[in-house]
Amino acid sequence: MNFYGGVPKAIVSDNLKSAVTRASRYEADINRSFKDFARHYGCVINPARGYAPQDKALVENAVNLAYQRIYYPLREISFFSLEDLNQEIKRLLERYNDLLFSRKEASRRELFQSVEREYLKPLPEIGYELKGYRRAKVQKIGYVYFSPDKSYYSAPYRYIGKETTIHYTSSVVEVYYYHQRIALHQRNPSKGSYNTNKDHLSSTHKYYSDWSPEFFKKKAAIHGKHVLGCIEKIITAVDYPEIGYKRAMGVIQLHKSYGSQRLDNACKRALQAEAVTYLRIKNILKNNLDKSSLFYKDLEEDKPHIPKHDNLRGASAYQ
Repeated sequence: MNFYGGVPKAIVSDNLKSAVTRASRYEADINRSFKDFARHYGCVINPARGYAPQDKALVENAVNLAYQRIYYPLREISFFSLEDLNQEIKRLLERYNDLLFSRKEASRRELFQSVEREYLKPLPEIGYELKGYRRAKVQKIGYVYFSPDKSYYSAPYRYIGKETTIHYTSSVVEVYYYHQRIALHQRNPSKGSYNTNKDHLSSTHKYYSDWSPEFFKKKAAIHGKHVLGCIEKIITAVDYPEIGYKRAMGVIQLHKSYGSQRLDNACKRALQAEAVTYLRIKNILKNNLDKSSLFYKDLEEDKPHIPKHDNLRGASAYQ
């Protein structure tokens, strides 16, 4: 198509397997890749009848002419790269197309430009890229397994459990459900990778996917500086972040039962006692240890817990 600079209305193909899956005089079954090619360029495939070379007589004759003008001059030349071979074929092809017909004062190139070129439709902006196909079910986690790369690509959560078809090229992965495209991803060649479009996730899944240290710090700051201090300690105390995230969420959720003020006080006590864990903070709230008492107040003010009074006697009174 790029060589001709346009697209014809129809392509007459032979019945080879790479073009026609099942030959028929009336309704041939076109190969899926070839059908995609025709759909991309906006033309139709009209296979020739089987055992009827007259349907494509010009092409059959052109094969012999191409052998005479291009193949035979090359048959005894040695080439050491495909690029060199193609370059020589291109040179001979241009010379062949510029030869004048014996009965017409014009060449193939001139006739094409003056007669046939005007019937071609313009080329699409993007050239066709050969596709591969796979079938895959949308898993419960909302991903399809892409076996060529052993990786995963997200699909809209409402299609969980549905059988889909994956169309892929060297750069793109598309997921189709009953001929309707439901997902489009850039292909990631990394094995075992999870490729996610957040618009495909359910609201619950989106919430969990947003978990990060900054997410929990922002949540904790709403309830007080001591809550924020506890959350920072909990997250940094573990090597596996998801465990810290679950504990941090547990601490923050305590405000629903006890309120933000009590939670902040409880976190303050936990920080003072260097016992910053979800269970310790929960026990402080459950046993009302977070409430202000004379004991804690005296500790904070750095004063003795026994108040001053006149009846205070020292060791000398007991000699």
